[in-house]
Amino acid sequence: MTNGVKIGLLVVIAGVLGLIAFKMTSESSDEISTRQVESPTATMAQQKGANPTEAGQGEASKARAKTSIQFEKMEHDYGTIKQGESPETIFKFTNTGNEPLIIETAKGSCGCTVPEWPKDPIAPGGKGEIKVQFNSAGKSGDQSKSVTLTANTDPLNTVLTIKAKVDVPADAEKGSKK
Repeated sequence: MTNGVKIGLLVVIAGVLGLIAFKMTSESSDEISTRQVESPTATMAQQKGANPTEAGQGEASKARAKTSIQFEKMEHDYGTIKQGESPETIFKFTNTGNEPLIIETAKGSCGCTVPEWPKDPIAPGGKGEIKVQFNSAGKSGDQSKSVTLTANTDPLNTVLTIKAKVDVPADAEKGSKK
């Protein structure tokens, strides 16, 4: 073989090895991300409903045996609240399927809507709660926000809704018109 052919062959082999190493590193990162979300010792940001990375979201739930979930209510209306208040509500649910229910993520539609959800599996027939806090600071008028749960259910996502009418105090309105 000539030196040119040997060098070309080495370049191709190095490229293939580089791609394999990159793929293995990517898969390891995805596994680590999934493990962190599933872990009962999830970080405080995950417990407070921080947005998970979009890549790979729901992959663990897709692979699990399916179950079903039933909520007592899918929507909560806080009614009229004052701007700056942060009311909470609880969405109670039951695992109505035959497999353990694992909620992978609960994601608010914006930073003002913060869900907390059980990190441990819920046994068939077991009950659980999703606590949702709405921060009305800087909001006014009619508000409608959602929380999307990703779990080993069919369908994969369940959407809960909160609503409120946010009243702005008269002195705050005067201050904003200056």
